[in-house]
Amino acid sequence: MFNIFKKILFWNYPRNTWQWDALCVVILIFIFLTPKSWFENGERLAAGQHQRPNVSTLMVGAELIENERDTARILDRVRALTGRSEVQILEVRKRVAQNGTTVGYEVDIR
Repeated sequence: MFNIFKKILFWNYPRNTWQWDALCVVILIFIFLTPKSWFENGERLAAGQHQRPNVSTLMVGAELIENERDTARILDRVRALTGRSEVQILEVRKRVAQNGTTVGYEVDIR
């Protein structure tokens, strides 16, 4: 029994065996039957909203920022994290866990 698990884990089967064919079938089943929602991050652009060029999103931990409206403090933190003194903050979004605690802030910068 241990030998079988060892072979499966390290995949010692040649390509022209039934085990290889079974693996290929399992991979194809996964590819075609996996729900699309598993690969979506849940954020969609609103109708008419387009992604902005030259905009990066930076995740800043909640322990670094107490208030999302304190743009001066956020700007200082972002400049320290990125090492860029000319950075501009475009938008700040609060990220909240399912239990209601603040996880951090997404900061769109240019």
